[in-house]
Amino acid sequence: MSQRISFKVHGTVQGVNFRSFTQKKASAYGLTGWVSNTTNDKVVGEAQGDGESVKKLLKDLNTGPSAAYVVKVEKEELDVKDGESSFSVR
Repeated sequence: MSQRISFKVHGTVQGVNFRSFTQKKASAYGLTGWVSNTTNDKVVGEAQGDGESVKKLLKDLNTGPSAAYVVKVEKEELDVKDGESSFSVR
């Protein structure tokens, strides 16, 4: 069963390839959605797919790429969106 979440990652997450890391992991898990930097040094996005794949992505977001320092990841359940075919960096 598909689910969609929004996420916000706090810590040292900009300038460390976090968006690229997230896109690669999400795409590998077959998820759709997007990831973007914010103006207040966080990374936000939405991910959609089967529950197990979303759970794997959240685990990866809590670690991040090697240069990142993740303080916390917030997540919120969203309604599933139709029509997405990939996971993009914005």
